[in-house]
Amino acid sequence: MTDARDRILDAAEELFAAKGFDATPTSRIAARAEVPKGLVHYYFARKVDLLSALVERLPVERVDRAAVVVAGDVEQSLCRLVAALDDLLDSSAVLSHLLWREADTHPSVRDALHERFDRIVGEIRGVLLDAGAAGEVDSAALLLASAVSYRHSVDRHAPQRVDMAPELRFLARALTRSAESRPAPA
Repeated sequence: MTDARDRILDAAEELFAAKGFDATPTSRIAARAEVPKGLVHYYFARKVDLLSALVERLPVERVDRAAVVVAGDVEQSLCRLVAALDDLLDSSAVLSHLLWREADTHPSVRDALHERFDRIVGEIRGVLLDAGAAGEVDSAALLLASAVSYRHSVDRHAPQRVDMAPELRFLARALTRSAESRPAPA
């Protein structure tokens, strides 16, 4: 059986995502978690502490590069990377929804989303380099991270996920052409 702290966090995650942080009283969280209200305050002195604990639950966007990178094929590597990042989003869709919803009003959430974005940029940069991309790898990583992050932030409103294959193909071609157009070292 799940311990009380985890049940409280599960209930808070669900209710904050559905109703918003400000509209969810701790008494409703306690009722949903089937614990006394005092136990919520035992684990989390303030309601905002619940939100901070939920931020810590967000999965880290780390991918297995060996499973993603296809040496010499930037486009395929990017397609695999975006699929892996999508899988990470799907593993915490409610939590992601909650965090995007609360980012404007809670600095800890905003900071967590900035850290998440920086990790995504790093993952993309690493995959690009491992796949053999050249040229403006840092700019490409930042651009793709922005597109992926935007897509994840609005994904919950779309009837189906937007296919990024054309954008990934464009980016891969630009990075591959850049490598081909460089003069050979002397």
